Amino acid sequence: MSVAKQTATVFATTSLILAVAAYVSGQAGGPGRLTGGGAVLQKLELVTKFDKDGDGRLNSSERHAALKFLEAHPEIRKKGRGPVGGPKKPPPPGIKLTPADVKTYPASVSLFDPDALRTLFLEFDDQDWEKQLSAFHRTDVLLPAKLIVDGKTYRDVGVHFRGNNSFSMVSDGWKRSISLAFDFVDPKQRVGGYRGLHLLNCNQDPTMLRSVLYCEAARHYFPAPKVNFLRVVINGENWGVYANQQKFDKEFVLDFFHTTKGARWRSPNNSTHGGFGYLGEDIAAYKRWYSGKSKEDPKAWADLARLCKVVDRTPPDQLAKTLEPILDLDNVLAFLALDCAVINNDGYWNDGSDFSIYEDINGRFHLLPHDANEGFRPAGRGGAGVKVDPFVAVDDVDKALRHKLLAAPELRTRYLLLIKDIAENRLDWAKLAPIVERYRALIAADVAIDTHKHFSTEEFTTGVYGVGDGSPPAASTLKGFCEQRRAYLLNHPDIKKLEFQTPDKTR
Repeated sequence: MSVAKQTATVFATTSLILAVAAYVSGQAGGPGRLTGGGAVLQKLELVTKFDKDGDGRLNSSERHAALKFLEAHPEIRKKGRGPVGGPKKPPPPGIKLTPADVKTYPASVSLFDPDALRTLFLEFDDQDWEKQLSAFHRTDVLLPAKLIVDGKTYRDVGVHFRGNNSFSMVSDGWKRSISLAFDFVDPKQRVGGYRGLHLLNCNQDPTMLRSVLYCEAARHYFPAPKVNFLRVVINGENWGVYANQQKFDKEFVLDFFHTTKGARWRSPNNSTHGGFGYLGEDIAAYKRWYSGKSKEDPKAWADLARLCKVVDRTPPDQLAKTLEPILDLDNVLAFLALDCAVINNDGYWNDGSDFSIYEDINGRFHLLPHDANEGFRPAGRGGAGVKVDPFVAVDDVDKALRHKLLAAPELRTRYLLLIKDIAENRLDWAKLAPIVERYRALIAADVAIDTHKHFSTEEFTTGVYGVGDGSPPAASTLKGFCEQRRAYLLNHPDIKKLEFQTPDKTR
């Protein structure tokens, strides 16, 4: 190797080490978010460093070179929480399935049809696919796979593991959440009209139903991801049922706002200052706490900063009138109400983060849910159980929308009316039970034979109604939670005062 090439190699390796060191310390692409209250953590960029053939992605040999680098530098990766009780032994393999063994659906049946249970067959060339997906979590490296669904084959689908706790708390061999990018190589490739999917492992939810129920409830009030179930087979082995959640991408915007234009962001989990607090005029401060999900647009970032300033600086009695042109208040108040009413433990009322933001073509902002697997369950912090007050955390300035909007009497009343409507209609077990039973009937047989799930089949069975010994179901069950939370909210003194009022707008 020539001196020039040696120098170039050393320079490239040194640059990568510096880049990943900056990633860990929170400096990559601007300050990064570290788990537990830091800022946006950028993906570790490995593709440009190991892409020897210049095609914009890593082939098998290039990926294994990147793997060797990561193994040689464990200090550049932050460790997650890890599985409770330590790593688990890998489970026995799932049954073998082929496309001839499963039902296929016509193109007229949506990928998100609630009564369909499609099977996705993923085929990786490399047998160490799981090791690679784990190693490349939170990097820009995707593994290519062949996908077969409904008898049709799709080449070069990009695959990566997603999530925070749903990744780090899960041992190797057990079900982790997966994101699929159908347009990984071919930008025009779509499956069922969509460019990608999130396949969720239903972390901490043995019923597997909480994301479905949350998003179904949300869509009565504001746009929310579509969710149903898919069966996933990897290299011929059945990996069981996943919750299939719509991505927050251009197709989502088209579905709900009838355009693909506009700006998109996410406020990541535990983003301490990503709750619409005013951070000054410099948009760099907002890039620290919000993750852009659309084409970079300085004007959109300036609009976000302006919205935060209006929320912060406008007197309560003028807030509704001032915000209405730039913030969909019906949407935001319903978002805040549902978040609290069904006790989304990973939600805004608790963390002030973990949601999506859309600025439409008219410059109006909308709030949308991101993950919802921790809703419909008692509060995990503070010992409140089902008795989380509708005005919890209202004095927390880092949760600026709750803090500022609910100080305005008009908006406070509209919020309470929405809490009341949610309690009466979305927590009514008589209305929820048919939905729950429809999904349980669809997936129960698959859950029973799923070797990769995180919970027992018994926990899946009892997670809705309890043990069936005649005693009232506990609040940890779906039925028990809905009944107890509904009773608490409808008997709350502030809500009882609204007995003869109804919310102006629900969908």
